[in-house]
Amino acid sequence: MATLNKNIRDLRVDHGLSQVELAGIMNVSKQCVSNWENDNVLPSIDMLIKLADYFRVSTDMLLGRAENDTISAAGLSPEEKAHICMLINDICKK
Repeated sequence: MATLNKNIRDLRVDHGLSQVELAGIMNVSKQCVSNWENDNVLPSIDMLIKLADYFRVSTDMLLGRAENDTISAAGLSPEEKAHICMLINDICKK
């Protein structure tokens, strides 16, 4: 079962974001994101909700308590991943 720190890292990478970029989106420091991903510090409940909303997943998924409907993007180029993310975002807007 995946853990919170791994889920945050995997979602960040799958969305093509650096730690610095995610930190800017979440309005925290890069060190804060690094601490979450290295399991040194847990995000607050408010931040957990903000992360779940941004990545469009449940807090249960982030916490490793629920399965997430995902597909592996391993082996895809950054451009291919970005295209898939755009398609998903367009579908979610409907």
